[in-house]
Amino acid sequence: MRPRLVGMALVALFAAAPADHGKAEPLPTEIGACSETTITDIGYRLGDPDTGSAISYANGGVQISYDTIPEIHRSQVGDAVKLCLVSLPEDCPPGDDRGKIYSATNLRTGEAWEAPDSQHSCGGA
Repeated sequence: MRPRLVGMALVALFAAAPADHGKAEPLPTEIGACSETTITDIGYRLGDPDTGSAISYANGGVQISYDTIPEIHRSQVGDAVKLCLVSLPEDCPPGDDRGKIYSATNLRTGEAWEAPDSQHSCGGA
């Protein structure tokens, strides 16, 4: 029985690992800086179209919005994106760095959008 548990644990580990869909420069860390990455997942904030948009990138970046952003949903997994840091949150509790706002431009469609990296900014819920 033990080998089966180990095998199941490995399956769970690989299932949780992010997919490699291409180019992934590190997330920008300074306002105005940009990096190129690719889209790894497109969905909705709570899995329902009425709850807003969510998108994930190969470099670990995410954007989440309470609004549905049509440009996100016209994108495809694997599309190259230019991701730029627009703003950083201020006066955050130690260790809470939520609330960075990124602009994204889909290099295939030419469409752009802006959204934060979290549903709540630092110090929020």
